Amino acid sequence: MTVSPQPLPKPGDRATSWLQWVYLALAVAGAVLPWLANLEFIRSSGSSFDLGLFVQMAAANPAAASLSRDLAIGATAVLIWIVQESRRLQMRGLPWVLLCCVTLAFACGAPLFLYLRERRLAELAIQTEQAGQA
Repeated sequence: MTVSPQPLPKPGDRATSWLQWVYLALAVAGAVLPWLANLEFIRSSGSSFDLGLFVQMAAANPAAASLSRDLAIGATAVLIWIVQESRRLQMRGLPWVLLCCVTLAFACGAPLFLYLRERRLAELAIQTEQAGQA
C-alpha cells in the first residue's frame, strides 16, 4: 500500500488560515499555562526554581512519573521530527522553536513549529502556483 503525499494547501485556503491561528493560540497557551504552574512551584518551594526538587516532584508518585516519562519520550520523538521537517521544508525559525521548547515549554514550542510549518507550506503553494502560471 502506497501513501501519496498530501497536496500543498491552496494559497488563501480558509482551513489553512484557521489552522495557523489555532496553532498560534495553542503556542501562547502552551507558554502561559505551564509557566503559571512553574510560578506556583517557585512560590511554594522558595524564591528560585529548584530544578532538583522539580524533577523529584515530577516522579513523586506513579501518576506523575507516568506523565513525566510519557512527555519525555513523546517530546523527544516530536523534536526529532521537528528538526527533520524544518530541514526538509527549508523553514526559518527552528532556533526559536527549540529555544521555546527548552526555556518556556514543549507545549509552546511544538505548536509554534506547527504554525511556522503551515506558513511555510502556504509559501510553497504560492511558489508552486506561480511556477505553474509561468
